[in-house]
Amino acid sequence: MLQKIPLAWLQLTREKTRLAIALAGIAFADILMFMQLGFRDSLYYSNVRFHQSLQGDIVLISRQSTALLAMKSFSQRRLYKALDLQQVQSVHPIYLDYTSWKNPVNGIPRNLLVIGFNPESKILNLTGVNQTNLNNLKQPDVVLFDKTSRQEYGPISREFEKGKTVKAEVRRRLVRVAGLFTLGASFGADGNLITSDVNFLRIFNSRQRGLIQIGLIKLKPGVDSNLVKRTLKGYLKDDIRVLTKQEFIDFERNYWATNTAIGFIFSLGTVMGFIVGTVIVYQILYTEVADHLAEYATLKAIGYTQKYLLTVILQEALILALIGYLPGIASALFLYQQARAATLLPIFMTLSRAFGVLVITIFMCFTSGVIAVRKLRYADPADIF
Repeated sequence: MLQKIPLAWLQLTREKTRLAIALAGIAFADILMFMQLGFRDSLYYSNVRFHQSLQGDIVLISRQSTALLAMKSFSQRRLYKALDLQQVQSVHPIYLDYTSWKNPVNGIPRNLLVIGFNPESKILNLTGVNQTNLNNLKQPDVVLFDKTSRQEYGPISREFEKGKTVKAEVRRRLVRVAGLFTLGASFGADGNLITSDVNFLRIFNSRQRGLIQIGLIKLKPGVDSNLVKRTLKGYLKDDIRVLTKQEFIDFERNYWATNTAIGFIFSLGTVMGFIVGTVIVYQILYTEVADHLAEYATLKAIGYTQKYLLTVILQEALILALIGYLPGIASALFLYQQARAATLLPIFMTLSRAFGVLVITIFMCFTSGVIAVRKLRYADPADIF
């Protein structure tokens, strides 16, 4: 096997232009797969960061709700009924809605997500959502601004960190930014605000008090959340969906993966990258086989088997895969950084993705090699010479 590697390498390097084209094609296919997988995973992760930050064990939502961007309201009295169970420690109603934020510099409006809850209880594990900022929310028309929101909302973070008073119009109501927190943009919202439940209802003055979007339940230490979930499902009416925190995360991720075209498009892009790479490598290996058909036929005539020749071609495919993968992952890391800066989405390289694309690349090249070597099956020295 080791003796075949120099032979395969000599075969590839004989035509340096062809080798460069093959490596460029493999790198391009890898970049395409890396970008599609990166955007897909950032889509899933960015849209569940709010869910992951919730400091609770069980979540109640309306059965008509499909995702965070399409939450339906239900009466908070359903949530408070959970206090009848001895295993429940506390309950926390959460208001959610999307509305317009007007850039205080140029006046251009842009939608963002507004989160409202009682500031007496810390239910979000986010940087900046500390007791000082929560106490500030008790003042009228005060909000916390997500410092990782897109720049189209204005220089809010920069001005606030300079010690300036920052005010803006939210749904035609003037509010003051009293603190910054970190949540991040998602495919559902480019920006986020946190405020008290009282201020939330001031902003959304047409909303009825007590009609909430999320009910968060904290259980006493050591209590099995799945057991309490089953009890609540029988205790509450069928129009309420009872989920553990992990099920709530999976509920959101499943929506983006199966109920929208976005997840399908990114997965399709990954498949297309694989197909493009396979075709490019096949063309290179097929041409290499065709150019040296007489040599391969001679090897068959003196006793070398089809399996031996296949091994040589697969060695060439492996070399192409490994060398072509290196510029592919290097370019993907650079593009991830650029995309992260431009979109503020959490696009990062993961070890599992890097290894997964490497395996796909090797499989892609092996598939091309197996198809290309079929031409040798019927290669007869008598016909060639």
